[in-house]
Formats: sequence, C-alpha cells, structure tokens
Amino acid sequence: MSKTLPIITASLGIAAVASGAVVWHDMHRFVIRRYEVRSGKIGKDRRIVLLADLHDQTYGRHNERLLEAISEIAPDMVLSAGDLITAHHNPEKQRGEESTALLMTLARRYTLIAANGNHETKIDRRRELYEDRYDDYEAFVHSAGGMILRNESVKIPGERIQVAGLELPLSYYKHFVKKPLSVAQLNEWLGRPDPENYNIMIAHHPDYFEVYRAWGADLVLSGHIHGGIVRLPWIGGVVSPTARLFPYYDGGRYDEEGSTLILSRGLGTHSIPIRFLNPGELVVIDVKAR
Repeated sequence: MSKTLPIITASLGIAAVASGAVVWHDMHRFVIRRYEVRSGKIGKDRRIVLLADLHDQTYGRHNERLLEAISEIAPDMVLSAGDLITAHHNPEKQRGEESTALLMTLARRYTLIAANGNHETKIDRRRELYEDRYDDYEAFVHSAGGMILRNESVKIPGERIQVAGLELPLSYYKHFVKKPLSVAQLNEWLGRPDPENYNIMIAHHPDYFEVYRAWGADLVLSGHIHGGIVRLPWIGGVVSPTARLFPYYDGGRYDEEGSTLILSRGLGTHSIPIRFLNPGELVVIDVKAR
C-alpha cells in the first residue's frame, strides 16, 4: 500500500471536519455590515436596518440576539426585503410564528416597512396549499403598526423620503431564466417616483438593478441570493437560489449612475441548508445628508 494513501485519506477527513465546522458556525451566527450613502435630497441623517431572508431562523430565544443587536444600532427605521418566512414544500410544516413575532416587536419599537419576497408571495398565491396563512401574517404585522408594501409606496411623514415596495410575480423567480422587466412595468405597478424625494425601493430580487435605477430609485435594498450560499475567497458567491453559478450580484454594495444597491446576504437558509464562509448578515445603512 502506498504510504501516501493514509496521508491523503487523513487530510481529506480533516478538511471535511473543518468544512463542516465552518458550515455549522456560519449557520448559527450573524455579523453586522455597515454601509454609508449620501444624498442632498434628505434634510438630516437617517439610519436604516435591513433584514432579509431570515427564513424562520431564530437567533436566541424569540430572536433575542437579533433584537438586542438592532436595539444597540438604534435605527430610525427597519426595512425588510422579504423571505422572513418560508413557503415549505410540505405546507403541514409551515411555520412563521417566530419571524412574525419578530416583525411585530420591531414594528412596536421602530418604523417598520416590509416588502414581500418570493416565499411570502407564494404563500399568498398558492391558497390551495397554504390557505389563509398569508392573511394571518399580514394582519399580525399590521396590528403592531408595521407596513407591508405590495407594489405601492409610502412617504415618510415630515421627510423627503419615499419608500416603494416591489412585489414581482413568481414567474420572475424561475430557475435558469431571467424574465424581462421594463421601466414601463414598474411605472404601472408603482407609479412614477418623485425626483425631488429620496426614493428607496425595497426589491427582493436584485438582478433587475439596472431597471430599478432607470425607474428612479436612489437606493435599492435587496436579498434573495443568500450571498451565493457558499463563498470562495477572491471569487465570491458560488450559486444563487435561481440556480445560476457565480452570480454577479451576490452581496454587498453596487453603485451605478447615481443609484446604489445594497444587497443583503440574508440571515437564514432554505432549500440548500448551508452557509460556508458566509455567516448571516444584519445590514446597517447610514443615509447621510450632504
């Protein structure tokens, strides 16, 4: 027997154990990532916390670790880019109570504005599977004072800030294909933005950033990609939930022609229950007045 075979076997075993330890660690922690953007449209500095892709995961009992972190950040508003709950393939396993309770707690403490991801939309559209569970989710959030924007927008009282919540049809989330989206469609769904306002668009799917920018969004907040699930040094995310390898938009900040996309790497997992070199992410955005 070759003397190198036991060495190779042992090395592979060590690598597998180490990789498993990284996955376990990354799936049970989150980091805080901070960004700063500037605009002459706003009169005073504003701090935003962005949530995305929690997928019913909890950090501590009743998400106390998340709540404590957000409390220390002291945001002016909390915005959710969707998929806080999960449309399970087996509706009998449908959960969502902890995520709903988290949003309700945040709504009582801060200005909370949420847009739906593909999972919330699926729970609403597939009534034959999920019955009225979406209605319960929305009613609870509204009862606590939160807002869920479904292809609509709201102006923050006393501010020159407009927040639009885009909800794309489920056909825009199919694997392997990118369905066309136009500014005309956004105008039909959301109306035209007022260029005098600082226009924030919450759009779960980041792949249409160029269209969001052309529509008039100053700041786009997205999720959906989960950071590429597995991240490799110098390469970035490996695969998106729509089965695209090495997605261009995989997490972080992107600036194009005066518009900024902040793409959260998310806080949980879904179909592929792995995060490798890719811990959960709580995003803080400081919008500074010039």
